[in-house]
Amino acid sequence: MIKKLLIANRGEIACRIARTASRMGIDTLAVASASDAEACHVLACDDVFYLGGNTPSESYLRGADIIQAALLRGADAVHPGYGFLSEDPDFAQAVEDAGLIWVGPSSTAIRAMGLKDAAKLLMEKAQVPVVPGYHEEVQSPDILRAAASDIGYPVLIKAVAGGGGKGMRLVTNDGEFSEHLVSAQSEARASFGNDRVLIEKFVSNPRHIEIQVFGDGTSAVYLYERDCSLQRRHQKVVEEAPAPAMPQDMREAMGQAAVRAAEAIGYASAGTVEFIVDSSCPLRFDNFYFMEMNTRLQVEHPVTEEILGIDLVEWQLRVAAGHVLPKLQDEISAQGHSIEVRLYAEDPQLDFLPSSGCLSRLEFGPGLRVETGVRVGDKISPFYDPMIAKLISSGTDRVQARAKLLRGLRQTFIAGVKTNRDFLIALLEHQDFASGSFDTGLIARDLVQLTHLDAPSSRDWAVAAIFALSLPREDMDVAYQGFSNFSSLQHSVLLRWQDTENLVQVSISGHCASVEVQSEILELKTNMQGWFLAGSDGVTGFKDGQHIYVYGTSTYVFEAPNPLDRSSTIKSDGSILAPMPGLVKAVFVKQGQQVAQGDAILVLEAMKMQHTLRAAEGGSVGELSVEADDQVKAGQVLALIKLDEISV
Repeated sequence: MIKKLLIANRGEIACRIARTASRMGIDTLAVASASDAEACHVLACDDVFYLGGNTPSESYLRGADIIQAALLRGADAVHPGYGFLSEDPDFAQAVEDAGLIWVGPSSTAIRAMGLKDAAKLLMEKAQVPVVPGYHEEVQSPDILRAAASDIGYPVLIKAVAGGGGKGMRLVTNDGEFSEHLVSAQSEARASFGNDRVLIEKFVSNPRHIEIQVFGDGTSAVYLYERDCSLQRRHQKVVEEAPAPAMPQDMREAMGQAAVRAAEAIGYASAGTVEFIVDSSCPLRFDNFYFMEMNTRLQVEHPVTEEILGIDLVEWQLRVAAGHVLPKLQDEISAQGHSIEVRLYAEDPQLDFLPSSGCLSRLEFGPGLRVETGVRVGDKISPFYDPMIAKLISSGTDRVQARAKLLRGLRQTFIAGVKTNRDFLIALLEHQDFASGSFDTGLIARDLVQLTHLDAPSSRDWAVAAIFALSLPREDMDVAYQGFSNFSSLQHSVLLRWQDTENLVQVSISGHCASVEVQSEILELKTNMQGWFLAGSDGVTGFKDGQHIYVYGTSTYVFEAPNPLDRSSTIKSDGSILAPMPGLVKAVFVKQGQQVAQGDAILVLEAMKMQHTLRAAEGGSVGELSVEADDQVKAGQVLALIKLDEISV
């Protein structure tokens, strides 16, 4: 049995591998970049070797240093996880050459499936259905173009190396072929150092269904399927098992084809055979085509574990240690349904731009399996994939699993970074997903609908004001003593959302708050759980410095600017406003008086402090509507500065 395992990865997958290894009594060794010095995966392991650097090339892609770390720290095995070096045949071979156990398929198997064109030829020999296409060595533009014409448009140009949608182009007619070929080859060359491509028939309305296989080098089994059709730019967003509407005869046909593929290369460990299915007609046993094989543990493996009640990492470790398959095919059966979503730090409003920052709040909803590699206080690094967590739900059927996942997402609260939480909720609520009738084009077709964000409601502004004031949840009569000098338990808060500002009035009485938003009065109540709009629930908030997060139907991030900033107290027409209710203590100017930028206009006393309001620009005092000892309301115009005219 393996005694000490080096985990050549980071984040959630490293934590997940460490958890199983620890349960099995295997010591674990983490590797870490400089920016990951105190990361969750480091704390999850028994030992750590610091690689230095920040970028992947400076750390997790340094294969020779990782092997040396294993040897220095007494590890006898290496688990690559997914990504980084997991599908590098040279690294796998180097691990074995160093006398270490490689937890994964052989370098020969990885190499056999590493190039898409060679893999398809191999699959044809193994009698695995493949998409009609051109997979030959000759890469002449004229020959590639002729092949596309023979196959029939539309076609896909695909890089033979790599994945993630890079080096892939859809071509709908002969006239655009040359342009797309040059573009695909250029991207493939930059991404993988290999500009060779293949041409294959584009399947209309495709579904992406993959088979989880597991082998011990001699024989293999299939562990049901996963539907991974919900993708954005060829990257998976939602995965589920089993596939909706999958007939048993099709499952068996796909499973047996996947087993033939694995056994053809003497496959050992976990792997995934990916198929494309034409969803324009009902699913049939003869309507699927091989795409590629991923020779590693998949990101979405938890949904398979959930329906089968197995631990794939444990299977990997046992087979790597020389054991045979833990179960035979007739011993494998599935129960229930499982769905996984990938929660990312990214901004759907800005074309899913990654969002870096510090996680000031991280609360996951109840009833979910959570796979994460971060905690409160961690920074989402710009150097690595911005995944926060994988959230997995399980139920007796698809309806229940979907409902649990939706409920869990709605009760997932994150602050410090933008996330795709609301996008995932919208996707799970989409009628086509709910019905199980969807294909890989759903997100692209309905992206505007899925990412649409309505302006915040009065309720959202009211909740934001409550949290901006940091009002406690209970013991109201004590907590609010001295809340205001002028009107008992009353306050105003200036809030900004995008380009919209509102001055929200809050009045407290007992365990209730009356909040005025643009002349609309809303009543909120508090208890031990928080603040609630009278007659409803489901809205909560969180204050992170000057930012207030409101979580309801959508997530809104409000800003509570310093009310004494000149930008907040001075309007574009020169009006100086009271930033809050207060008492005018002194007035330094008279009507008609010339003032310079920065000159003191008056002193306002509020919340037991005195605040000097100053001129934003030079000019003359056009109006002066207050004098010393006047009581003023928030937002009231105190003075008007007429700007100096510039002579030309």
